[in-house]
Order: sequence, then structure tokens, then C-alpha cells
Amino acid sequence: MPPNQKELAKLAGVSAGTVSNVISGSTKVSERSRQKVLEAIRILKYQPNLIARSLKTNRTHTLGIVVPDITIPFFPKIIRGAECAARERGYFLIVLDSEGSPLREADMIALLRAQRVEGILLVTAGGQELSSERLASLTSSSPVVCLDRLPMDLDVDSVCVDDCGAAEMAISHLMGMGHTEIAIITGPLTLQNEQERLRGYRQALKKGGIPVRSSLVWDGSFEQEHVARMCQNGLLLPANRPSALFATNGVTGLAALRSLYAVGLRTPKDFSFVTFDEVTAEDFFRPGVTSVVQPTFDMGYQAVEVLLRRIDKENAGGPRENVRLPATLKVRDSSNVPYVMESKKLASLGRSSRIQQR
Repeated sequence: MPPNQKELAKLAGVSAGTVSNVISGSTKVSERSRQKVLEAIRILKYQPNLIARSLKTNRTHTLGIVVPDITIPFFPKIIRGAECAARERGYFLIVLDSEGSPLREADMIALLRAQRVEGILLVTAGGQELSSERLASLTSSSPVVCLDRLPMDLDVDSVCVDDCGAAEMAISHLMGMGHTEIAIITGPLTLQNEQERLRGYRQALKKGGIPVRSSLVWDGSFEQEHVARMCQNGLLLPANRPSALFATNGVTGLAALRSLYAVGLRTPKDFSFVTFDEVTAEDFFRPGVTSVVQPTFDMGYQAVEVLLRRIDKENAGGPRENVRLPATLKVRDSSNVPYVMESKKLASLGRSSRIQQR
């Protein structure tokens, strides 16, 4: 017979109630008592009957998270933060991958609810407007917290960076390098955060006295083939080529960077490049890619904290929480001064030197 909580209490030298509180995480106990119970659990190899406990308490102490592509390093970092916060509070975290499909995303959310999770963290697949039916399915039953990608008109708690401010920081950096022809390639503008990043781009140019040209604003997607076609058939053509390019997310940025290399262009020789999020295998890119870096671990961690506050009955009907974290700009070689400007500067210095020698 498997050990029960009474046997755990006897071995640990504590009450059965203390054992129950340690296992459920529902009430704080002293660290000394908690360690005694945990040691007894290890010795007796105790496995709690989660199904029986959930039927008794109507609580599963389980959360779910759905991400669009678990192979992109950005998302496992969010998951690590979420799992850490969940574990500290006695919760389990179920991780599911929607594979970038809105239909699969809906199936994954339905599966989590069938498993009676108490709340869901969602990085949406994006790419299309949300129907009223899908909106209803996302906001019904279990509480939802959206991370990073924020659907338009979805009234849920959210955790992301200050998208507008982060994009403005990136464009200001490029302008500080002397760039005036700065193109932007976005993800789906059906997402609120993509629109905020576009707003930051426009805001930075306006502050710098540079007019926004529609020919330099490219509405992209999360599909690498689509982004590649946009770049190779338009943005990177010699007649349209800007002196700098800003990508508003890592997926789009990586596709643009690959397209750039495919047509024989290089950064910063042919033009400067900055992307939101650090691209896959960043350390292998030469020159290194200047990136807007999001605090991914903190995003996941704080999203769980927001979700648990929403699960709390006392806060269930409270106002929405919209947590906005600061991003940082990691400057590398890809965002150097415009090559043409640098060539002119070197030529001018050469002429000056020859004059002095005379």
C-alpha cells in the first residue's frame, strides 16, 4: 500500500494538518516544519492523489501556458519564469505548443480547460482578427493572462514590455548613428503590441524631425516565406533600399536577416539592422545583431503572479492588470554608421591629410 498523510506526519513529527498544508500550499507553515515534511515525502516516496484532492477541494493547483512555437528560444525563457513562479506557490504548469495555428490554439485552450486548470497564460498565435466566438472562448471559464503578443480588443490581464518606448529607443539609436532613411518591417498588425511598436517608430522619427514615408513601412507577418518575398521583391531592391532596417519581432527579424544575406547584402556595410528580440543562435551571427531585449524570465514570472491574483476569489472581479516592463537595447556591430556616410568621412579625412602634407 502506498503511504498516506498520517504516515508522513508520524515520520516528520508534525500534525496531519501541517502535512496537508505543505502538500497543498494553501497555508504558510514554518520552514523547519516544511523541510521535515518534504524529507518524509522523499523517504516514503509519497505521491499525492491529485485527482482525489481536486475532487475534494475543487482546486487542481494546475496552470497552463500556450505558446506559438516552443522551438524559438524566446518562449522557453518565458516558460522558465512562469514555471519558477508556479512551483514556488505549489502549482504545476502544463506547457502546450499551438504551432502558430489559431485553430490549434483554440484546441489547446479547450484541452487545458478539460484538464481543469485554474488559469491560462497565452502567447497567442496571432495573424488574424479574433472572431466574437473566439473572444468568448478565450475569456470564459478559466482566467487568462496574455504575454508578449496582445490581441486587439481582448479584455484580459496582460504582461509585456513598454512596446512603444522600446521601439522608440531602437529608432533613436539608429538616428544617433546618422540614419535618416529607416525602414520598419512589422509582424501582424492585428496584434496590439505590433501596433505599439509601429507607433514608437513613428514617434521617434517625428521627434527627430524626419518625415514618416509610407514606402518604408512594411506590414509583415510571422511567416518566414512571406517576409522573405517582401524583402527580396521590394524592400531590398537597390531602388528602394533604406540605410537602416528595424524589425519589430524576432521571427520577422530573423527572416529579414536571412533574406538580406541571401541576396548578398551585409550589415552594417550595406545597411544597419536592429531587431526586437534576440534572434536564434545570436552568438553565431557575425557581425553581432543589435537587439531590443525583453526581460523574458520576469515576464513569465510576473504573468503567473498576475494570474494567481486573478484566481484569488477576492480579486476575481477587480480591474484588469496590464503590467509593462522595461526593455533594454543591446548594441552590437549590425547598427553601425551608414557605410556611405563613413566612406565620405574617410575620403574627406584623406583630402585634409594631403592638404596638410603640402
